[in-house]
Amino acid sequence: MTRNGMRPIHPGELLREEFLAPLKMTPHALAMALRVPSPRIHEIIRERRAVSPDTALRFSRYFQTSPEFWLGLQVAYDLRKTGRAPPLPAKYSPDNKWHKRPV
Repeated sequence: MTRNGMRPIHPGELLREEFLAPLKMTPHALAMALRVPSPRIHEIIRERRAVSPDTALRFSRYFQTSPEFWLGLQVAYDLRKTGRAPPLPAKYSPDNKWHKRPV
């Protein structure tokens, strides 16, 4: 869960549930259509791999979306996951003397 109580949604979940399931398409069939290795698609839908710019471009052409749609989903997911990470140690905080500049 994130601070707003919602879990981050991986682009692979959206790909699996909103694109492949309605088409009754297998990950392998999508990989063949996109001319990419099958493990790439399997890892994305299992939420173990990020959507790369190359994959985003291929998805956008196949599903008639935009590469920005897929990359935006990935960035949003990454940022939400980062928000769940523990805070940085104090030595990395802006209060550190290395971050202060003379005016």
